[in-house]
Amino acid sequence: MLDIIIIGAGPAGLTAAIYARRAAKSVLVLEAMSYGGQIINTPDIENYPVAAHISGFDFATKVYEQAKSLGAEFKFEKALEIKDNGSSKIVVTPKNQYEAKAVIIATGSQNRKLGVENEDRLTGRGVSYCATCDGAFFRSKNVAVVGGGNTALEDALYLADIADKVYLIHRRDEFRGEASTLEKLKQRDNVELVTSSRVTKLIADKRLQSVEITDNSGNSTELEVSGLFVAVGRIPENQSFSSVLELDSAGYAIAAENCRTKTPGIFVAGDNRVKDVRQLVTATADGAVAATEAVKFLNN
Repeated sequence: MLDIIIIGAGPAGLTAAIYARRAAKSVLVLEAMSYGGQIINTPDIENYPVAAHISGFDFATKVYEQAKSLGAEFKFEKALEIKDNGSSKIVVTPKNQYEAKAVIIATGSQNRKLGVENEDRLTGRGVSYCATCDGAFFRSKNVAVVGGGNTALEDALYLADIADKVYLIHRRDEFRGEASTLEKLKQRDNVELVTSSRVTKLIADKRLQSVEITDNSGNSTELEVSGLFVAVGRIPENQSFSSVLELDSAGYAIAAENCRTKTPGIFVAGDNRVKDVRQLVTATADGAVAATEAVKFLNN
């Protein structure tokens, strides 16, 4: 029987593997796709301590290689279910069943996409899902934010200090975000609210050049923007493990800051748990905390 199974090889899962192996625990990391998670799509990381300029792929590769060099085992299989047997946990994949004394779920969350043609191709080439991560690349340029909640309003306010022009596009006529933030946006000369409209086309060569928006009456307009920041929500990857997790209304795992869940021996780390800040540095911090708590659980 293994000591710890980690589900997900993003920054949180990889960091958890490093900490668990340094505590001399046997570790298996299960990953459905490839190591690195969403960070591999980031061309340039500027906000991580020490590594002022590093691509997401290079960052993820370094952490992956560090975990492997410490003896963490990796299998690229999708975890479908966790069975809680009390003193042991069974993780089921399409190929196998793996048994461990503890499990760390670090599956992250997916950005909810607009579903517009070429959205995936232009991600990292003008389309972004994180204003605080990528906003600096659009200094003194025209950008647009899509969404109507607090994240969209906060992104637009943040970008208003960086960009020449910010369009805030929302499909409804009223915003769901906080009124105080909306009022601050209305006071900015370089922010334009575009309501009752949706993005229907991305116009680009190698990078985004403009977006087509269509209002509820069917009238279309083209906005020249270098960046499009999508803030229409995220989808946490927790549903397969709902039997061992307590989830909030949005599907995020509820856990204390020590990353312990309602099920003894089950821990959660990274963007799939309830938290205020979802950044690379907080994901790696979660991985360290979850692994440390899992080691305490095993030792006790």
